[in-house]
Amino acid sequence: MSDLLGIGASGLRAYSAALATIGDNIANAQSPGYARRTLQLRGAQSAGDTPFVRANINPGGVDINGISRSVDAWLIDDARISSGGAERASTRLAWMDRVEGALSDETNGIASGLTSLFTTADQLTADPANRTLRSQFLQAADDVASGFRTAAGQLSDMADGIAGAAAGAADQFNADLKALESINVGLRKARPGSTGEATLLDERDRLIDQLSAQGGVSASFDDRGAATLRATASGDVLVGGGEVHPISVTTGADGCLSFSIEGGAPFDTATGSLGGLVEASNHVADQRAALDAMAADFAGQLNAAHQAGIDANGNPGAALFSGATAATLTAAALSPDQVAAADASGSNGNMLALGAMRGANDPEAKWSGMIASQAQATASARAQDAAATTRADAASAARSAVSEIDLDREAGDLLRFQQAYSAAARTIQVARETMQTLLNAV
Repeated sequence: MSDLLGIGASGLRAYSAALATIGDNIANAQSPGYARRTLQLRGAQSAGDTPFVRANINPGGVDINGISRSVDAWLIDDARISSGGAERASTRLAWMDRVEGALSDETNGIASGLTSLFTTADQLTADPANRTLRSQFLQAADDVASGFRTAAGQLSDMADGIAGAAAGAADQFNADLKALESINVGLRKARPGSTGEATLLDERDRLIDQLSAQGGVSASFDDRGAATLRATASGDVLVGGGEVHPISVTTGADGCLSFSIEGGAPFDTATGSLGGLVEASNHVADQRAALDAMAADFAGQLNAAHQAGIDANGNPGAALFSGATAATLTAAALSPDQVAAADASGSNGNMLALGAMRGANDPEAKWSGMIASQAQATASARAQDAAATTRADAASAARSAVSEIDLDREAGDLLRFQQAYSAAARTIQVARETMQTLLNAV
């Protein structure tokens, strides 16, 4: 009878734990990073059995063999890699869209200003003495200079924004590194197969997922599940051996970003949101340099053309612009009479020459080319983002198919273990009633 009582008691313990595990699964069905748990049960060793030899039929009850998590290491790695690619593409695209907006005519008016400048020059060829048209010509020049300054300011603010975002991302990355090391400490102390260990493993995976989405990292695990995290590109340790090596960000004079690991080793990442920020900073730096070059070229062309003419007072034309960069480009404060419409050949000769600048290599065409190039780069970034997002979604779905909670399945297991629990309770009741019957018969 004592064996029967032991069998029933072991069933109550085991099936109660199984019901608690199912309850955890149901309660965390929507929790990010939670992997489905299963209580592992095995037949208990009965009297007379040894770990090496067991009787064919000698029931001894049921033992709890720990909690297992439904995970697939390969699918997890694939999901992390694709997530890093998607975050890089998404971050890059977000800043590329902003650059496109900063260079658009709706924002700076450079394209419309250039068109107005050359259109007014054409009108002056027909009426070179018209002071209203002369004023419009000067206003168009001022509008173009203002547009360059506006675009330069927007790109400068964007570079500062990217640097600020990178600093914040580095802080979050370092906070996650420290949290991962705390989880490692907990895993080394946790009882194997316990609910506490499973919870720590879920949090470990969630943190590594987040770190993988931020930058290029790779993880390996010891026999207790504690993680060693390394930079994928260099192999330098970020978390391991009880130590955390944080990263830092440096912003160059041109706004380009670079990351390094504590101790000076570079943290080169071609994936994750940090990689996207690096690419965005490089693109903005390139566009700022191109804008400065275009502003200087534009000012040089227009100044040379205007200075080749003669103003209404018979004086040589003055420079229309000053400043060597887009941020410093300024239209000269000229009066309508100082517009050099004439040249030695006639009262409208210089405006005719200025209008003839329009062509394949004129400022309008160069600016249009720059806008088209940016639009093409943004479209390419958008296509890459769509592809990376699709791949990440597919990898995440494959991973979730293994780890996610199926409430129908949990409901079935819940009924099964409830019945098993009731059966174990009934076993104890039968043992008690049988013992009582024997005692009463004495």
